[in-house]
Amino acid sequence: MAKPGRLGVGIIGAGKVGAVLGAALRGAEHAVIGVSAVSDASRERAETLLPGVPVLDVQDIVERAELVLLAVPDDALGPLVEGLAKLRAWHPGQLVAHTSGRFGVGILHPVRAAGAVPLALHPAMTFTGMSLDLTRLLDCTFGVTADTAMLPIAQALVVEMGAEPVAIAEADRTLYHAALAHGSNHLVTLVAQASQLLREVGVEAPERMLGPLLRATLENALASGESALTGPVARGDAGTVAAHAEALREHDAGSGGDILEAYLAMARATARRAGSRGLLKPDQLEGVNRALEDPDQGGPES
Repeated sequence: MAKPGRLGVGIIGAGKVGAVLGAALRGAEHAVIGVSAVSDASRERAETLLPGVPVLDVQDIVERAELVLLAVPDDALGPLVEGLAKLRAWHPGQLVAHTSGRFGVGILHPVRAAGAVPLALHPAMTFTGMSLDLTRLLDCTFGVTADTAMLPIAQALVVEMGAEPVAIAEADRTLYHAALAHGSNHLVTLVAQASQLLREVGVEAPERMLGPLLRATLENALASGESALTGPVARGDAGTVAAHAEALREHDAGSGGDILEAYLAMARATARRAGSRGLLKPDQLEGVNRALEDPDQGGPES
């Protein structure tokens, strides 16, 4: 016997997120009635994670589903919702949830106008589009936005997928998403840059050298915040900072690289935060900032 409150779910977009969340909802005994999949990769993903679920046209999914999950790129979300509204596809009482981090429920105004219920359910997780992501959901939080009366529904859906809902105000969605992108996406860039430098100095397996260091740093930062900060900037070792900058300046000049720019930006931000929190004395902060100046320009590098 089916659990009470089970929904017929339609997935629009069998990308890495849509297919995984569809599988999680199916695991909670909701019935996935259809999925849209255009590319060969998305069709294969749907077959793997949602076996037996028919691939349907978007309009057919909206017509049949009690809960429509819109797992499409940010820039495609608005036009898709508006286009379906022009076709009068949305219907009263239907739940319509998107997975965009940037947007709240405002972008679903055509859904609301049709009498359907708009929800924003964004998983704060990076996905591979494989079954291992279902395990990752168990340690994941979702940024959830909905009208006050509908918020418990959004929260319940997230809990059913095994994750933790965290309410995000509509006006705060973009800043919320910027925080996640800054922390996650730029971390990948930093790791790639550090790995590149290590390979160039002869380290054959930079991941083995960086792995323990980065894992410990991340755990310490999450547990203790900026009090976990170490290194030459936090110690006020201006000479070491200047040596780093010069070595990276020479490196990038020969390769047209981007590492110096990133190092300088992060070192300045680190110094500013360390100074404002009393970790650096004023003279130490001044020394670090001087070390980060371009010696050929006589001022800060751009």
